[in-house]
Amino acid sequence: MAKDSVDHVARKEAAVSFLRLASSGKVKEAYQTYVGASFRHHNPYFPGSDEALSVAMQENADQFPQKAIDIKRVLADGDLVAVHAHVRLKPGDPGVATVHIFRFDGNRIVELWDVGQAVPENSLNDNDMF
Repeated sequence: MAKDSVDHVARKEAAVSFLRLASSGKVKEAYQTYVGASFRHHNPYFPGSDEALSVAMQENADQFPQKAIDIKRVLADGDLVAVHAHVRLKPGDPGVATVHIFRFDGNRIVELWDVGQAVPENSLNDNDMF
């Protein structure tokens, strides 16, 4: 297997593990294990530092201890990994369709973009969001 293929597999696994740890309330472990020193993010609701986002992630996990993330797709291209997921804050919640895009430097996450779209109760589209 080519080195690039191995890096893609490892990076995909790291991105998914990061999201699962963070959403389950193990934010500190997620950051210590996967985030690089030069990390920055692009979520417009928080300052761009790793500390600001990690605090917000921990607060969210504490507020919603039954939050669940269902990974639907994981794509890799070069140093980028995209994760399409269904996030529910609590049981019975229709949730949010999310896409997290990670940029890696080696095996560490150094940049993160995230977008989300609420799953509507009723959709005009017969195709599922996932």
